[in-house]
Amino acid sequence: MADRLQLDDFLPYRLSITSNLVSDRIARTYEALFGLSIPEWRLVAVIAETGAITQAELGERTRMDKVTVSRAAIALTGRGLLARAPNESDRRSYHLSLTREGQALYEAVAPKALAMERELFARFSAGELAAFTAMLRRIDEAAREDHP
Repeated sequence: MADRLQLDDFLPYRLSITSNLVSDRIARTYEALFGLSIPEWRLVAVIAETGAITQAELGERTRMDKVTVSRAAIALTGRGLLARAPNESDRRSYHLSLTREGQALYEAVAPKALAMERELFARFSAGELAAFTAMLRRIDEAAREDHP
């Protein structure tokens, strides 16, 4: 049969497996060094980049579901790393921002994240990494297109 699916050769599956392998490696490091889960680190990193942001905006930006974002935000707030402020334009939501402790954590984690990225991708040339990044962005675009 010509259209037989071979899972190991199916690119969406390969992307998922690779993403999970990289995320697992990062998760072990963040948990061991900083007590952070991947969703928690993503929230800290996005808030450090954007400033105050709502949970809905975090979900859209990180592509994480509402429950995952909510749990991470609750955990980080409980640890004193995030602060909540009322959203004046939508009373049902809050803006989340980093506390001083959250900013200090970000400043401690970010260099480790960059070092881990360098180590993981050291076997690839700058050109290969640029091409790979461009291809990932094109895949993102194609996946966002509305198809029936």
